Amino acid sequence: MKFAPKCLALLTVAIVCFSTPAAESEKLSARELVQRGSKEFFAGKIDDSIKSFERAVALEPKIKAQLWQLGIAYYYADRFADGRDLFELHQTVNSHDVENAVWHFLCVARIDGVEAARKRLIPISGDKRVPMKEVHSLFAGTGSEEQVLKAASTVEGDANRRNALCYAHLYLGLYEEALKNSTKSVEHIRKAAEDFSHDHYMGEVARVHLKLRSPKK
Repeated sequence: MKFAPKCLALLTVAIVCFSTPAAESEKLSARELVQRGSKEFFAGKIDDSIKSFERAVALEPKIKAQLWQLGIAYYYADRFADGRDLFELHQTVNSHDVENAVWHFLCVARIDGVEAARKRLIPISGDKRVPMKEVHSLFAGTGSEEQVLKAASTVEGDANRRNALCYAHLYLGLYEEALKNSTKSVEHIRKAAEDFSHDHYMGEVARVHLKLRSPKK
């Protein structure tokens, strides 16, 4: 089959259009979209990551309750009501996770204030990871930063202690951010992202937070 020059040009444009990243994303599975959303989040592309996560949910609505990663992305996009709702949904499938309660607190605090967030702090039991018990008490207003750091610092084994301190400083930094203590917040986040860095998801969250929140020089 032969094409006139003008028709051939239009065909070339059509091929280019249908080969764009947006078109490629149509071929991705929900799992692949979640993986891409995570990579976009790690790169600090928050809006892009949300689009990928939400496309995954559109393909498989049942995964939304499990997709806490989307809730964290909502927090950094200042979509606090969406984050709050996501973490409340996640609680229905993961009821023993202090981190879920904390991220819910962080979203509620941005909407209604810290005291309201404390009153609505999701009660958690059974999270045996150190220092999650102390982190929960801190956000509840019954614990202290010193207790969080002491618990993390006494974990046995260098690797385990480093991991515990990564989590400790991340959540201390987020707590200080909720209290609007930006300088102390960045100090803790920097320790989580650099001094006690880890390549797991929350270690990446610390690095993204530092990139987005640290003062520009």
